[in-house]
Amino acid sequence: MRPITFISLCVGGLLLSGCQAVVLDPAGHIASQQRDLLVWSVILMLVIIIPVMALTIWFAWKYRASNKDAKYEPEWDHSTHLELVIWAAPLLIIICLGAITWTGTHLLDPYRSLDRIDRDRPVTAGMRPMEVQVVALDWKWLFIYPEYGVASVNELAAPVDRPIRFTLTSSSVMNSFYIPALAGQIYAMPGMETKLHAVINAPGEYRGFSANYSGDGFSGMKFAFHGLNEADFDAWIAGARAGGRLLDRVSYVDLARPSEHVQPISYGSVDPLLWNAIVGRCVEPGSMCMGEMMALNEQGGTGIAGIRNFLPPGSLQYSRPRVTPLGGDNAGHVMQICTPDEAREAAMGRARLAEESLLAPPRSLERLRGAGLPRNTPFARSTPASRADAVEVGI
Repeated sequence: MRPITFISLCVGGLLLSGCQAVVLDPAGHIASQQRDLLVWSVILMLVIIIPVMALTIWFAWKYRASNKDAKYEPEWDHSTHLELVIWAAPLLIIICLGAITWTGTHLLDPYRSLDRIDRDRPVTAGMRPMEVQVVALDWKWLFIYPEYGVASVNELAAPVDRPIRFTLTSSSVMNSFYIPALAGQIYAMPGMETKLHAVINAPGEYRGFSANYSGDGFSGMKFAFHGLNEADFDAWIAGARAGGRLLDRVSYVDLARPSEHVQPISYGSVDPLLWNAIVGRCVEPGSMCMGEMMALNEQGGTGIAGIRNFLPPGSLQYSRPRVTPLGGDNAGHVMQICTPDEAREAAMGRARLAEESLLAPPRSLERLRGAGLPRNTPFARSTPASRADAVEVGI
């Protein structure tokens, strides 16, 4: 062996010795099943790949030009036995892969509650999963423990052998939550909730990170996941409560601002209504939640009053479509959507009012509150005197 070859092999071995094949050596039951699915898929594919590679070398050797003993059959064109082998082997592998995939798709559905702690222990009736609410921020992870009333940033902890139910969302762009030792990745999307059920079976510190590019600080969007026994987990919760910080809407808005390489932070108390506001994208006071928008739209919108139902530009944490309201020149943010029929009526009514130099107020001048409002009569005729009594309709 040449010296350069020997040195290359030694250096490669040293470099590989530092690798941790965590995907093939996980610490959670879900990740272990996913590992088995991966291994069996590779084995089934190798059933074809290895014989093909071996036969390629064998044919090249057997029918080389210097081998005069090789049988020469220039007119050969068909073999029933060979056709059976060529078609039967891949067909059987596809059937096996299909069965494994179908089974794994249902058993490893991230929304499916766990029925086993590991291969030997089922989940008992009295074993309640721990709730963890996960928010993908720019560029950090927020973990809320509603059962304990605490929260943490870029640090996650869970007791060993207790099922975990993650509920995930994002503050701005789509992201991906991934702890290789625990379970497969799951996406977090703004305005939506995704779920992941998992369990950690061995104590230790594991790595979690974002598996979906989300901007400048993506590379530092990592966190530590601690698998702890019950006593250590209780101590971790007590330490978080001792921090004294409060995570409410005001502190969340400050936390949600883009920042990179954020060190772990703990919050001793959490606003119980914060999670719904994050998912509904209405953390800032005065903003309408997505659920309220959809409820209004389901009721048919809010009539002509809805066109004035907006906030000044720049008052929202997240950008919304901008429009010029009826009868005004200042752009605002859309807070809910009216029906297409009402939009056509609004356009026709605006033209008519422009001709008559009248600004018709809505029938009801009360403040809009949410779903179930009475339908306003679009463009109720009014006199110039009634214009002076009209007031803006807002949230």
